[in-house]
Amino acid sequence: MTQPIRHAFFVSDRTGITSEGLGDALLNQFEQFQFKRTTFPFVDSEEKAREVVRKINEVATQSEKNPLVFSSIVDQATRDLIKSSKATHYDFYDAFITNMENELQAKATRAVGRTHGISNTEAYDARMDAVNFTLNHDDGISSKELQLADVILVGVSRSGKTPTCLYLALQYGIRAANYPLTPDDLELGNSALPNMLKPYRHKLFGLTIEPARLHQIRTERRPNSKYASIENCRSEVNEAESMFRQHGIEFLSTTHKSVEELAASILQQTGLERRC
Repeated sequence: MTQPIRHAFFVSDRTGITSEGLGDALLNQFEQFQFKRTTFPFVDSEEKAREVVRKINEVATQSEKNPLVFSSIVDQATRDLIKSSKATHYDFYDAFITNMENELQAKATRAVGRTHGISNTEAYDARMDAVNFTLNHDDGISSKELQLADVILVGVSRSGKTPTCLYLALQYGIRAANYPLTPDDLELGNSALPNMLKPYRHKLFGLTIEPARLHQIRTERRPNSKYASIENCRSEVNEAESMFRQHGIEFLSTTHKSVEELAASILQQTGLERRC
């Protein structure tokens, strides 16, 4: 059965990350629909707002149902313009700011860019330091300063280590390294830790994945290869999980988890504290 299509717009006076994140969290609760998403970032003037309204109205005219608009805009005049579009609106500032002002008995500053601007240089520097560290320690390319890692993700090739490390760095300022378990590391019946990882046992966290999903991912990269075969995928996953269990390494499956869920779960299970 074909899913009905609805158009969703995310409008922001800055990056759009806030409206996208909150909007997606709501849209994802309605799996029976297919949502066509469009983001308009940096809508920080009435001129830009009018152009966005024109585009939303154009879609509304061509659609049987109203588009959905999720907005996070501070300026009242710009916000009112967006609300004039032919759509159903969900304004995150309207939804929360007034109630918070009443509760706190104080007026909000209503300053643009407080969410994702560089208002805290210390946190920003921590984030960039973590990203640089993660890029320099991706796929086990370097053991230099590995002792500075907050966590070292370990798993078979294509199990989701790199995106999870980058998310930990960008979102939380966590210095995350990762190490791919090779066929030599996973020699049948040998669950010894790779030499490079032995000094850092206390920093290790494992990622695993269902063999069928791993087979699918690897086939897209290297079809008809031993590397991608279901038998090899099954063997590697089994050996990796045996290694984790033998050495008491906590691990998670990436099969049905988003990178956001993985990162949050890793922080919770390791007790690491975010730097930003």
